Amino acid sequence: MTALTVAGLTLREAARRRVVWALLVLTVVLLALSAWGFSKLVGLDTDVGTMTSGEARLVASLLLNLIMFGMSLIAAIGTAFLAGPTLAGEVESGQALALLARPVRRSAVLLGKWLGLIAFGCGYVVLAGLAQILVVRAAVGYWPPAPATGLALLAAETVVLLTLALLLSSVVSTMASGIVAVGLFGATWVAGVVGGIGGALGNEGVERVGTVSRILLPTDGLWHGAMNAFQDPVALVQMGPGEGGFPFLSEAPLSPVYLVWAAVWVAVVWGLTALSFQRRDI
Repeated sequence: MTALTVAGLTLREAARRRVVWALLVLTVVLLALSAWGFSKLVGLDTDVGTMTSGEARLVASLLLNLIMFGMSLIAAIGTAFLAGPTLAGEVESGQALALLARPVRRSAVLLGKWLGLIAFGCGYVVLAGLAQILVVRAAVGYWPPAPATGLALLAAETVVLLTLALLLSSVVSTMASGIVAVGLFGATWVAGVVGGIGGALGNEGVERVGTVSRILLPTDGLWHGAMNAFQDPVALVQMGPGEGGFPFLSEAPLSPVYLVWAAVWVAVVWGLTALSFQRRDI
């Protein structure tokens, strides 16, 4: 049995889980609410007059990042709780024993499950994100400067979180692995916001909190790269100095060095998962 065969089985199994329906419902609700909200931007009365189409596009750029974070949060919760049952759940229930009793390497099984989950998670992020971008385009006329790059970075963020969730599921229970993975995702984002505020205030010590967190877990760093790809470049000028304190605005695209580090991080964590899975009693 090859890794691709296991990947196909994992993909079909993931599609049958109830969490998929929860993801679908949450995504449809978010798309519907955002479509209604964006349609109200043009012509909206404010304290300084009626909002013009140009101002609506600028606001839409910032709100798009906010909604995309909601998408990434939904993906984080869904994929984290998919990864746990896929590995830890099968070990606890004894299903893994039936598969591994055959002459199949554990590393091949793990790779197949990882590929299947990545195909599912990245497919969700790309399709839901593209649907959201099309909603904004139809409602306000705004199109991000680099939508393909932004969606690719959101997919990379999903890969990082799925890899982490698989590592956790190889050492702890199904529920615990999902909770810890989502908790680390949220903690890293908060640390990134704190670091941005520190940078805006000129406090290097506080700013370092965000930098270190993005190295330890690349989800927030990849998220900042995605935001930069989705936002209107004019937004940086309009916000003025100190924009680093705003959590849904990114100053610069990711460097190639950071992207390489994210890839290395995934490879190292996957290797640790394979080692842990290999040594686990089944």
